[in-house]
Amino acid sequence: MIAVRVSGDQRPAIVGSPQYFEARPKPRSPHDLTAHRCINICMGSAGVYRWEFDKGNQSLVGGVNGPLIIDDMDMTLHAAMDGIGLAFTLEESVAPHLASGALVRVLEDWRPPFAGFFLYDPSRRQQAAALSALIDALRL
Repeated sequence: MIAVRVSGDQRPAIVGSPQYFEARPKPRSPHDLTAHRCINICMGSAGVYRWEFDKGNQSLVGGVNGPLIIDDMDMTLHAAMDGIGLAFTLEESVAPHLASGALVRVLEDWRPPFAGFFLYDPSRRQQAAALSALIDALRL
């Protein structure tokens, strides 16, 4: 198995709009999410994504409740900006919204960075030219 790095380190982010937080306190731990409306993400055949949290030696994974289940990250961000609920996303995709104040980040200390994304190839033998070109284009 050959792993080709195709992104830098990534950091998840839990975000909501300032309007959302006008009516609710910001969660201080993942357990507080039971009192919040969370926007669920459908991951195709894998089902609804269960939010993951890590802090020190504590790890939590769990489903969240909310008014929406969406399979499109852009729609998820728009719903969060419209005050519908909290969204689980990647920091990179919301950085401009955080900088402008359209979104507020919460539970930051529970979302450490992870190693990013890799393309896994079982073998270099008889590799199709198109796959070789894709790997070369995506390689960091």
